Amino acid sequence: MTLEMHTLARTKGPLHRVSLLLVLMGIGISGYLSYSKLTSTNLICLDSEVINCDLVQNSVYARLAGIDISYLGLLAYLMLGGLLLLENRVPLLRDYGSTLIFGATLFAFLYAVWLVYVQAVLLKAFCSWCLAHEVTITLLFVVSALRLWQHLRK
Repeated sequence: MTLEMHTLARTKGPLHRVSLLLVLMGIGISGYLSYSKLTSTNLICLDSEVINCDLVQNSVYARLAGIDISYLGLLAYLMLGGLLLLENRVPLLRDYGSTLIFGATLFAFLYAVWLVYVQAVLLKAFCSWCLAHEVTITLLFVVSALRLWQHLRK
């Protein structure tokens, strides 16, 4: 098997497809959150004693450096999707794509852990859409770690 065929097999394997699926889910979730912010509409949310999407979405923690986190999440998923789609086409990404994706998902995962802490401890309220994003990025982080591990083994 040539190096090019080996690279193609690596990037088009089942973990690559799972990564793309998780990115699409993340785009859907963060896209909906961004749309809600952009149009100032309320999220579809089953409010309860613990779930309060409006409180979470309108808290001081919903912005970073003046930018809504939902926009940053959408941008992150679009960037990850671009990296995944170009991973086999751009020479730099053939060599370092798995590492770049792992680094980006590691940062996003750590930030998601912070956001769960904010919801649980500081706000004492959760947003179901935010939790869906945080689960999605956690799964994407795990898959990217597995992909990097596979890449480093070869």
